[in-house]
Amino acid sequence: MLWNIIIGLIIGGLAGFVAGKIMKTETGSVLLNIILGVVGGFVAGLIFGILNIGAGGYIGTFVISVLGACGLIYLWKNVLKK
Repeated sequence: MLWNIIIGLIIGGLAGFVAGKIMKTETGSVLLNIILGVVGGFVAGLIFGILNIGAGGYIGTFVISVLGACGLIYLWKNVLKK
């Protein structure tokens, strides 16, 4: 159980970093992108789970986390920062 949480945090952190590069965030805050990646991965996992869209293995989890992090970075940049 603890191992799954650690792996999830690592994948979410990497996804946040990659999503920050994809979304070209100008804040320069890598820590914020990592946090948004972890939270985005969790939220996207819930949404995809409700829709019955599964992710196979670590790569699928990473892709879903990147999508979730991109969504949260978009919200952060365009909605919450106004």
